[in-house]
Amino acid sequence: MVRFALIIALLLVFPCAIAAAEPAAPGQCQTIDDFATGIKPDWKHKSFKGTTQYSWVKEDGRGFVRANSRGTASGLYYEINYDLKQYPYITWQWKVDNTLEKGDATTKAGDDYSARIYVVFSSFFFWNTLAINYIWANRLPQGEALPNPFTANNMMYSVESGPAATGRWITETRNIYEDFKEFFKREPPKVAAIAIMTDSDNTGATASASYGPIAFCRSDPRQQ
Repeated sequence: MVRFALIIALLLVFPCAIAAAEPAAPGQCQTIDDFATGIKPDWKHKSFKGTTQYSWVKEDGRGFVRANSRGTASGLYYEINYDLKQYPYITWQWKVDNTLEKGDATTKAGDDYSARIYVVFSSFFFWNTLAINYIWANRLPQGEALPNPFTANNMMYSVESGPAATGRWITETRNIYEDFKEFFKREPPKVAAIAIMTDSDNTGATASASYGPIAFCRSDPRQQ
């Protein structure tokens, strides 16, 4: 299954995405979803091979999305319309229960991840669409980036790597604006969609992960 198909599918709804909600009143951070009381209906499901199960769970007072994949590939995406010059940072929380032994970011056969966050950028022509894929890598060293094995339009960035931190909630922060300029060597267009995906169809393995609040911020939330 061509992994970039997710991006193409998102582009098919871009006429709606352009009209999607802008950030509300100005603030330090604009939350896409905190999953405190459920999953917002704005999230849409897209299946490519079977169905990764996404369900809302509340444990120890924390609400989040639980994802379980058994040789399947499907994701949840959320249409937005963000200017990165105003909100350059993204922050989110996630936890994985395992990484994939056969997962390998350098090969099509290994293009599976227990957790990934897509940031998809608007484009008039779908074949020119760019995306940054923040992954919990299986073996790609933390902090390294490379093009997706299916298409150079999708850059993969290893935010976490390997099994050492499995089972623990981790808060991540990335400057999407700077990442885009580094990866694609130009100014970024608006962000058109966010997607979360847990998939294991290429390796035929089992993967499970949890996703917490996702927000865009004006400045680095770690410095607040």
